[in-house]
Amino acid sequence: MYVRDAKNRDEAWLLDHIEAMGLDDMSFRSRDYVIAVDEEANERVGFGRLRIHKDDPELCELTGIGVLEPWRGQGVGAHVIERLVETAAAEGFEAVYSLTDEPGYLERFGFEPIDDADLPDRLRERLSEKRSVVDEAVVGLRIDVDAFDLPAGDREAFKNAIAEGETDGDHEESPEDFGIDPDTATYKYDTGS
Repeated sequence: MYVRDAKNRDEAWLLDHIEAMGLDDMSFRSRDYVIAVDEEANERVGFGRLRIHKDDPELCELTGIGVLEPWRGQGVGAHVIERLVETAAAEGFEAVYSLTDEPGYLERFGFEPIDDADLPDRLRERLSEKRSVVDEAVVGLRIDVDAFDLPAGDREAFKNAIAEGETDGDHEESPEDFGIDPDTATYKYDTGS
């Protein structure tokens, strides 16, 4: 499992899942996203966005965090968030904001609630928009980039993540898995001995 920057070819996949999950797609740009990928199946399993506001380049916002259903509870979202906060720090931001109706999830990593009046002007406008579109329960959160803390359990879960309903690979492959009857099959290089 790893997290990478989104590529242009991810755009349709992102838009489909953002819509299906009812997430914020305002000012969508695929290059603002990161994607969590199951490297064994080369399958995209989660995503998130760090939005830098053009009208206030000192302001960045974590938004559009989503994890596909079979991968939830395994640290995928935590690693997406970690990557986004690290990106913000690398780009010189001291703090990251988020507007969410699920504040408890982000609070696990050190995000703290912020009063509406203390939000930057642009985020107060966005908060009003999100409350009218998403839910009245949307609140603002903030974290200093150096205060981010990824719980050890999330790191370990991410290392061992498997899709719900799959096995962890303990099954040894047999000829039958490939439709071969080992008692009657002949092979190209069979020497007959």
